[in-house]
Amino acid sequence: MTRRLDFYYDLLSPYAHIVLARLPDLPTDVAVRPRAILFGAVLAHHGQLGPAEIEAKRLHTYRQAVFLGATLGRETVFPPRHPFNPLAALRLLAGAHDGAGADLATVRGAFDFVFSQGEPVDTPDGVTALAERLGLDPALATAEASKAALRANTEDALAAGVFGVPSFVPYDADGAAGPVFWGVDAFDMLLAFLDEPAIFERPPYAALNHVKIGVRREKANRA
Repeated sequence: MTRRLDFYYDLLSPYAHIVLARLPDLPTDVAVRPRAILFGAVLAHHGQLGPAEIEAKRLHTYRQAVFLGATLGRETVFPPRHPFNPLAALRLLAGAHDGAGADLATVRGAFDFVFSQGEPVDTPDGVTALAERLGLDPALATAEASKAALRANTEDALAAGVFGVPSFVPYDADGAAGPVFWGVDAFDMLLAFLDEPAIFERPPYAALNHVKIGVRREKANRA
């Protein structure tokens, strides 16, 4: 029986580009369903800033992404502007295949366009070039159905507890969602969970559910 694994991504994220190198490590019975979401909306929901919005963290983030990409065989070349507005490009991908969304090969091609070739997708010409590269209708970028699909994906991500990109959400045979696995560095933990779905129910993980919050900062002061 095939197990479903939702892959939430935003074309803004170099880490979503890099984590594609790890997908061949997944068990053969796992089917990845890519889902475009608007990272900015996720950040706003949780009251966070993106790593590239924190000036002291921005260059570190870029260096780390390039290093990780080289380490995993996903060469990473940044587009001329970052952060950039990915909205139209995300709508293009979310609205593909009659609203089912771009398949994994198409998503990989989109990330190659942005982070392997370093091409911009935050202008009308850039979105058109991306659509042509992927064999998609550029009109999808402004279609109401595409807008609705992207909103629905983002709402589903938030409902599942997603707080960043890339994120993976596994589902069991009964269709119940598992925990969120965020980032390239969580991929090995995802593999461990897929191998043993009850891993977090045993020590030492089970005790983590009972750790109390000792102090809270006001959202306005959070980085």
